[in-house]
Amino acid sequence: MTGKQRFQQTMRFEQPDRPPHFESMFELEHEAFGMRFPDRNSWGGMTPAEKDAAVGLCMSIYEKIVERFQWDALAVYWPWSDPDGLRAAKRTFGEQIAIGGIIGGTVWSIESISDWMQFSMDVMEQPELIHQEAEQRLQATLPKAEAMVAAGADFILLVNDVAFNAGPFISPRQFSEFVTPYYQRAVEAIKAMGVVCIVHSDGNLMPVLDQMLSLKAHCLHSIDPMAGMDIAEVKRLTYPQMAMMGNVQCNLLQDGPLAAIEESVLYALNSAAPGGGYVFSTSNTIFPGMPLEHYEYMLEVFAKWQRGEA
Repeated sequence: MTGKQRFQQTMRFEQPDRPPHFESMFELEHEAFGMRFPDRNSWGGMTPAEKDAAVGLCMSIYEKIVERFQWDALAVYWPWSDPDGLRAAKRTFGEQIAIGGIIGGTVWSIESISDWMQFSMDVMEQPELIHQEAEQRLQATLPKAEAMVAAGADFILLVNDVAFNAGPFISPRQFSEFVTPYYQRAVEAIKAMGVVCIVHSDGNLMPVLDQMLSLKAHCLHSIDPMAGMDIAEVKRLTYPQMAMMGNVQCNLLQDGPLAAIEESVLYALNSAAPGGGYVFSTSNTIFPGMPLEHYEYMLEVFAKWQRGEA
């Protein structure tokens, strides 16, 4: 079974030979391979020849990541939201793994607000401005998705952090007015393009989980345990309408100990994998500063679980 087949079966709530695995980002390429992705701020100033070389470097690193860590999918994160990266990834990996693109800024979210006082005032006093910006964000997202699908994307990952650890960034009532309708339209449009749509948010989504489910996305990431998201409960409320990805606790992968990492891995797998609909991954990304050996240990536990030894 190929990684792409494993990924596709999971999105259909079929039981693959094992849960698929990948991460939305892996940023320990220097620790793992002695290589570095191009600086994230360098892409805009590159000549076409420089960009081709930079994309080629990214593909060389992605090949090493996929081979060493047995990824079943890749969301191309460098270059960000760029169909050239998707085309290169499709040439590199063919149909062996699922290839996707990442788009941020789809809806109002934590990272899109620079002046919280002004935002709070506008929500109450000038809601039409909030709606206007929400529509602009949606309209900016759709051409990006279309370009990525034309470049061969199998899935689109929409990354919008809409919750803190304590709950959503606005009240559930306001969320239903200013976020959910625009998010629904984005998801519907992407699904109509014939690809899988995954939505991401950190934080505690439980007060708006019903609204996230109403988006009818194929999959939700990251099921954040640091914010109190219990993947067993999320599965009970969403299965088999929306698949899940994530939940292995990132602060434990950062700080350990190994016994706690193992416990988090096994809880996610035993709670979410039965019956399909679960992509094994961390609750965020493999970020700079995380000990590489902790991610490797996470995958060791995953392998033991597959063999029935954990």
